[in-house]
Amino acid sequence: MAYDEALADRIRTALAGRDAITERKMFGGIGFLHHGSMCAGVWKESLIARVGEADAQYLAEPNVGVFDVTGRPMSGWLLVDAEAVRDDADVERWVDRSLAFTGTLPPK
Repeated sequence: MAYDEALADRIRTALAGRDAITERKMFGGIGFLHHGSMCAGVWKESLIARVGEADAQYLAEPNVGVFDVTGRPMSGWLLVDAEAVRDDADVERWVDRSLAFTGTLPPK
């Protein structure tokens, strides 16, 4: 299954005007990098959010789970189901959360 292009466009819009953003196809979807570190992306119909150690606090939210598409869960990464990003404010909130984490990482 291809990834949700409309969700990718919504993430692009949320990232518009931000510094040091690039994108790359990965995980069978698309990833958005901040200073060379993956911060958000799309896998199938879900948003991928890299939030670091804050992942535990967000796992309590509805339709949010650990990012695990290979059988090996990735610590600090979340898979946010389409139901949790129905409007653009939801997408922007997740993008902001991801950028808050990746902004703490050294540029690659």
